[in-house]
Amino acid sequence: MLDFLDISKYLGLPTSATAHAPGIDYMMSLVHWLMLVLCVGWGVYFIYVLFRFRQSKNPTASYEGARGKYSKMQEGAVILIESALLVGFAFPLWGQLKNEFPAENTAFEVHIIAEQFTWNIHYPGADGIFGRRDIHLIDLSTNPIGLDETDPAAADDLVMINELHLPVDRDVVINLSSKDVIHSFGVPQFRIKQDVIPGLVIPIWFRPTLEGEFEIACAQLCGISHYRMRGFVTVEPQARVTDWIQQMIDEGAAF
Repeated sequence: MLDFLDISKYLGLPTSATAHAPGIDYMMSLVHWLMLVLCVGWGVYFIYVLFRFRQSKNPTASYEGARGKYSKMQEGAVILIESALLVGFAFPLWGQLKNEFPAENTAFEVHIIAEQFTWNIHYPGADGIFGRRDIHLIDLSTNPIGLDETDPAAADDLVMINELHLPVDRDVVINLSSKDVIHSFGVPQFRIKQDVIPGLVIPIWFRPTLEGEFEIACAQLCGISHYRMRGFVTVEPQARVTDWIQQMIDEGAAF
């Protein structure tokens, strides 16, 4: 990367809090440079045209149109630059996040089940195995995700409402699903926004690099109380995440 082209700190972007965020910010910097060149270039050309083809110099209209190769060259250059942005930056980043998932059993995994207007967050507990879920067991007040408590793997599971704790400097895999309509899981500081589609389980992954608290927003209009669908992410060391999960289980804080 050419660091002098990175103007992301001047764009008013949220704090960068994941490993892939700098790559996205750099790509946005390049897009802004392209837009700046186009804006200045077309602005200068517009002023030139106003002066060159003013009425006093061209009292009679010409119906032949402008001729020349420079406009085609300019359009070709824009196409080449945009193609370079897509092929050189956007496609590799997209491919990395969508295809290069962490090796099995190496990442911190969480299930998030969206509903109007809540994020249900399912942690697997100390055994690292998620308990079975059954839609027929769903109870909005006591069992919002339909966790089958007869499943031995569910004994140490934890389900929290709108409260997500993640380890810093470790790969995280989140499996997203929805109980009702389309939602969209978005954390601006993580440079992540993923639609959550009913009937599908959509995995995403990233590596948090900054400790702190961040807000989860639903980025898809999902109903009359869409504004209330807010959650919170706490990024902290793995040991503190483990202790917090155990503490919530001991206190019976689930649901």
